[in-house]
Amino acid sequence: MSHSGARRADARQNVDKILGAAVACLSRNADASVSEIAQAAGVGRVTLYGHFPSREALVEAAVMRVLSEGEKVLGGMDLTGDPREALNVLIRSSWLLLAQATAVLEAAQASLPPGRLQELHAKPAQRVDNLIRRGQAEGVFRTDLPADWLVSVLHHVLHGAALDVAAGRLDRADAPHFISETILAAYTRSDK
Repeated sequence: MSHSGARRADARQNVDKILGAAVACLSRNADASVSEIAQAAGVGRVTLYGHFPSREALVEAAVMRVLSEGEKVLGGMDLTGDPREALNVLIRSSWLLLAQATAVLEAAQASLPPGRLQELHAKPAQRVDNLIRRGQAEGVFRTDLPADWLVSVLHHVLHGAALDVAAGRLDRADAPHFISETILAAYTRSDK
């Protein structure tokens, strides 16, 4: 390997360490400092700033990493068939990813420009939106409330469960069942 090739490999390795440390630090504390993240990555602040010119750029990259890892899990998921069962599968597969990413997403909300987090989160959000709209079209999910609202309710319940797990108010093993039961009840008309 050439000298410049070795430098590029070292740079990629540093970026990977920094992003891993950023996700871990921000998962514990949404206000984690650049110094804390650099220390956790085993690099100096100068090295970190050489790859990420600001805390905002680092937080955005950490969010992109979390979303990319989530996409690896959720991207190939089969959401065809009964919308209730597909939603149940989606919740059970994604809630833990969200629980681990809640603080990273909080950090992003606090430091990224308005709307940027929604842009980054567009693909996973579209997956949920499509499923809910299909369920409404098939008469499985309620249509007296807009699909956008039902998507929002799901996100709030997922985030709330993640916060309750982190605070010790909800057992991690119970969360998927509680989330699914709550959402499926909310998505079903009471007159059915």
